[in-house]
Amino acid sequence: MHSLTSMLKFKRKHGTDSIKDFCSRFLHPTFGFPDKHGNYELVIGNNPKLCFAAHYDSVHNSGGMQKIQIKNDIVSLANDSDSNCLGADCATGIWLILEMIDAGIEGVYVVHAEEESGCIGSSKLVKDNPPWMDSLKAVISFDRKGKEDIITHQSSIRTCSDAFAISLDSILGLGMRPDPTGSFTDSNEYSQLISECTNISVGYDSQHTKSETQDLFFASALRDSLIAADWSKLVFERDPTVLDYYYDRHWGYPQRGSYRSSFDYWDDDGLYIPSKVVAEDTEEDDFLELVCSHPQAVALLLKDFYGNPYDLVDELYEYGANVTVTSRLA
Repeated sequence: MHSLTSMLKFKRKHGTDSIKDFCSRFLHPTFGFPDKHGNYELVIGNNPKLCFAAHYDSVHNSGGMQKIQIKNDIVSLANDSDSNCLGADCATGIWLILEMIDAGIEGVYVVHAEEESGCIGSSKLVKDNPPWMDSLKAVISFDRKGKEDIITHQSSIRTCSDAFAISLDSILGLGMRPDPTGSFTDSNEYSQLISECTNISVGYDSQHTKSETQDLFFASALRDSLIAADWSKLVFERDPTVLDYYYDRHWGYPQRGSYRSSFDYWDDDGLYIPSKVVAEDTEEDDFLELVCSHPQAVALLLKDFYGNPYDLVDELYEYGANVTVTSRLA
């Protein structure tokens, strides 16, 4: 048995001695040496369909060790700990992977390097196209806050079908749900090649802060479910060659990031209806991307140009916008 609490005592800033010590203690005995990009890879079984992923770097601002405390199965930094975060993101994912490997669960296991720097390790690994990728149908990252999410979209692009998410919840039995509001993690790097690429909650909260916590009870329950799951019952539905986007139901543009597509919508019952149509890139699309990516800067530009927001409202009507004047403008 591996100790998650022992892992959480290491600050894992990239390039520090402490992250090297962490890898030597927890990863080398199981994976051996990493690849040329720093990723640790292990294949169990014959042409497995599933890849389970995590990353070993953290957002610690220094190396060394830190003090932790446990109260009611919740791990947090000790009050006198000289640290900026707990690092359950993504130590918990590593712990889950090691537990699954010990249990002999078939799959490809990858602990990526430099996720926090922009998924550097995973992006380089995907470009290398290792042989084990040929048989994969899903990449499941253990790198999500909370206890309920099975991520279907990363940075507003669909990377996992609802059908897969629902089937994954069914075999885990933890009451999780499809969630389209993911940012990104290593599984996103595989999404143009692999059908289902998701990220699931592992029980940490307030990640990247001094207030970060990890629920040990939930982590243990998830571990047990992952080991007991009937992975043959997963449903693979997404076509990785088809782009599909999630749009914010109120503002009408991508909730995270900015991308080109027809607008998605929500039906009368509040259910999310995804778009399946992707428009060709146009100059209008480029402007939309700029507005969505930099809304505050665009607002300041419009303020300098128009001076009075009423003038902008009048012109928006001419372009077909149904503008509701807020109380601030009334």
